[in-house]
Amino acid sequence: MVKQHQETIAYDRIRAVEWENDRLKLIDQRLLPGQLAYLYCDTLPDTADAIRKMVVRGAPAIGITAAYGVVLGARERYRADASCWRDALGPDLELLAAARPTAVNLRWAVARMRSLIETPKGDPIPRLLAEAQRIHAEDISANRRMGELGAALIAPGSAVLTHCNTGALATGGYGTALGVVRAGSAAGRISAVYASETRPWLQGARLTAWELIQEGIAVTLTAESAVASLMREQRVQWVVVGADRIAANADVANKIGTYSAALAARHHGVKFMVVAPTSTIDMATESGADIPIETRGEDEILEFAGRRTAPAGARAWNPAFDITPAELIDVIVTEKGVVLSPTRDALAAALRRSR
Repeated sequence: MVKQHQETIAYDRIRAVEWENDRLKLIDQRLLPGQLAYLYCDTLPDTADAIRKMVVRGAPAIGITAAYGVVLGARERYRADASCWRDALGPDLELLAAARPTAVNLRWAVARMRSLIETPKGDPIPRLLAEAQRIHAEDISANRRMGELGAALIAPGSAVLTHCNTGALATGGYGTALGVVRAGSAAGRISAVYASETRPWLQGARLTAWELIQEGIAVTLTAESAVASLMREQRVQWVVVGADRIAANADVANKIGTYSAALAARHHGVKFMVVAPTSTIDMATESGADIPIETRGEDEILEFAGRRTAPAGARAWNPAFDITPAELIDVIVTEKGVVLSPTRDALAAALRRSR
């Protein structure tokens, strides 16, 4: 038991978001794996820009970053005018909340921080910073719990496929789907990990592979177009992914390519697991059809590393996310427990649980 605990700790060394010397410190994920560099944010607009430009990405990490961004914005407005800082901060919060539209954690974190802004007296910065740090710590704790719960569902010796990046780089630390990979690897349940490249930003190739290699977990990359063949050859028993938003009916918005993997998994009898904190569940959104899907610039498809790869005149359609219907999902794992064959009622019941 002690040995397993030590191994698990060894798999948790990466932090994409940190509060350091009264400023926000982010791993610049655009530069990985070639360069490990940091970007520092001193203002709320800097923070919104970092989210928009994908310096930081992944729904939980975006939410945590936004919480610290509120601290930076409140500090600037309070120092400028302690009597009217709340009114001045309002438009800043909207700027931050609109930085990326699909991940519900962003608006969730801004709303949670906004509730403290209404407290009428005194310097707001200590209580806002304490709340941002609480959000950060809660996420890491939730990820560890989800890792344990998800790994327990996987038979020893299984191989898994994951998509995009759902690890410490996408969260406060440890990860959602990669938290399951970390816990499963430490417990000897996961024998092999496959990661799809995740075009066009290559989060699987650049980030997931980098993160797992840093932790000493072997990983094999595959193109999204090879996923169905991987399953047909019975090389994997589970697909384990994260989520950017889960609708009330348990439809899941996640990185583009998730829906294709879910269809292939159902056809080939491969189990499909979604791992996400309850902050990702949006009961105000009825179904996946109501989730706004971010469409990003055409150049991400028409170019590679700044070099045009498509002929002049070609256009591109570049949705950043897709919707996986609830009926293709075998289990949703949250920090409050496991939801098998997820439905609206089962999801609502999970939200009512205490951890």
